[in-house]
Amino acid sequence: MTTDPTGVVTLTSRNPADPADVLLSIPAPGAFAVADAVERARTAQTAWLRGGAAARSAALGAVASAFDAASAELADLAVREVGKPVAEARAEVARTVAIWRYYAQAPYEPTGTVHETAAGPGLLLTRRRPHGVAGLITPWNFPFAIPSWKAAPALAVGNSVVLKPAPEATACALRLAEIVEKALPEGVFTLLPGGATEGGALVSAADVVSFTGSTFVGQAVAARATARGIPVQAEMGGLNAAIVLPDADIERAAADITAALAGYAGQKCTATSRVIAVGAALDPLREALTEALRAVPVGDPADPATVCGPLIDERARDRVGEAWQGLPVLAGGTMPAGPGWYAAPTLVEKAAADHRLLREEVFGPIAALLSADDLAEAVRITNSVPYGLVTSVHTADLDTALHGLDALDTGMIRINAPSSGVDFHLPFGGAKESSHGPREQGRAALEFYTSSRTYTLSPARTT
Repeated sequence: MTTDPTGVVTLTSRNPADPADVLLSIPAPGAFAVADAVERARTAQTAWLRGGAAARSAALGAVASAFDAASAELADLAVREVGKPVAEARAEVARTVAIWRYYAQAPYEPTGTVHETAAGPGLLLTRRRPHGVAGLITPWNFPFAIPSWKAAPALAVGNSVVLKPAPEATACALRLAEIVEKALPEGVFTLLPGGATEGGALVSAADVVSFTGSTFVGQAVAARATARGIPVQAEMGGLNAAIVLPDADIERAAADITAALAGYAGQKCTATSRVIAVGAALDPLREALTEALRAVPVGDPADPATVCGPLIDERARDRVGEAWQGLPVLAGGTMPAGPGWYAAPTLVEKAAADHRLLREEVFGPIAALLSADDLAEAVRITNSVPYGLVTSVHTADLDTALHGLDALDTGMIRINAPSSGVDFHLPFGGAKESSHGPREQGRAALEFYTSSRTYTLSPARTT
């Protein structure tokens, strides 16, 4: 984003694999445009809700079909605009189709319950109703899936939606909006590209807000929405640990950790950034993980063989390089030559407890190898950071997995699986500074985008 001397803000999207490749350059709409869009959405929401379950279900199903038909084009666009390796881009588009199909059935879900009165005739009812206009603020790293897993449930239960995407994913967002808007009545879904000005205006005008992004911005969003008294959820950072016990399949654990560390250059809130080897697991894990990371294909995200593509911009690439300075590097620690913003998947060790890698989310392909004498110490290390999104645990002992990990204060625990990767039909979210407010995805999202009302129905006459 740039601002000219007259105050006009321009959004420019560049290919992170080739920064000279500019996808688009457009003016930001400004705060007044956001306020106007919210008012139009509020008007459209009434008819959208009254149209009934069948109409909403059919519309969301049409969106799914349109995404499916455009899947190859959308994957290519994600590769070009946000540098997502093509295999992951195709998987994201497939997940996006599945998300819309899943929520296309949600309009038929029960919206309340019936209860007996405590005494006398009548009925007591609870019923969930939409809030009105859902304001969605989304990041660049999943440019189709994250807007979809927010918008689809909001629309399914009868809200209208105004979406403010990250500037780095503006081209993807415009294409997403083109698909969604064709299937919905005018005003029910509106895209407003922009930056902090537009995001702040949306939080100030919407009836419910869902945010995914950095912790700093997410906390500001949550504070502003809470001050207005509207529902808000904020999914923020992660500093996720992988705990490897001595009885684990070390080669498999190394492969899972490598995928979660290096895939999409570590640009996921669920990426692994701390690896905690318990006891005798340390030496074999160090060797296996070092070897696996050195073998990760780094390069052009359009190449199907690529696992680790570019960082989103130069600042992100430099932040990764700064993080490994002064530490013993086991793998990586280099920035491959080329026009794009690349950093090799990196594993370091001997990081002090106050090192930034162990306190802050770097958001890149880098992790620190740590050791623990036993599982209890590994859990203490895992819990020692301000974040609590996801922990992966690698062990052959299911008793340990089921009963020995209750002390973890992370929102998700994945056993013998990478920390990255989520199931869209289950609740998603973390603890501490990773999340604020109710969970998103699955049925939890349907509850977040509605409020509960209690009705007392008493007879007009008694006999």
